[in-house]
Amino acid sequence: MHKYLLSLIGVVSIIFLTACNSLTMNSSQKIFPQGQQVPNDHFTGNVYLRMLATDENNVFNTQSYNVEFEAGARTHWHSHPGGQILIATEGIGLYQEEGQPIQRLIKGDVVECNPDIKHWHGASPESSFAHIGISTRTYKGAVEWLEEVSDEEYLSS
Repeated sequence: MHKYLLSLIGVVSIIFLTACNSLTMNSSQKIFPQGQQVPNDHFTGNVYLRMLATDENNVFNTQSYNVEFEAGARTHWHSHPGGQILIATEGIGLYQEEGQPIQRLIKGDVVECNPDIKHWHGASPESSFAHIGISTRTYKGAVEWLEEVSDEEYLSS
C-alpha cells in the first residue's frame, strides 16, 4: 500500500508540474522573439518589428512580419497597394479604416485590409498588442504612409 501511495503521489506531482510548466510557457513565451524598435517616422509610441519572410526573390509576392505595439502605440494612417492581412496574436488591438468605426482586436482575430484602403492599427490605450502582418501582392508597390493618427481619432473608440 505504501509503494502504491508513493507512486500515486509521484504521478500526481509530475502531472501538476507539467501543467504548471505548460501554463507558464504558454503565457510568458512569445511566438517570435521581439524585433527591432522601429523609428517613429510612421508610428506613434514604441513599436517593434521582426521580418518573417521578405520575399527578396519575388517568388511569393508577399512579405510577413511580426509587429509588437506597447500600450497606446499605433501606426500612422496608411494603405497597401496590394492589400494586407493582420492576424492578432497577443493583447488588445485597434483597427480602423477611414470613415468606419474603430474595431477592437483580440488574439485570433483576422483582418483583411483591401488594396488601397486607408487605415491604421495598433495597441489599445490599456494593453500592448501584437500581430502578424502579411503584405500581399507586393509587386504592386510598397506601403503608402500618410498622416499621423491624432489622439482625438485614436481615443474615439
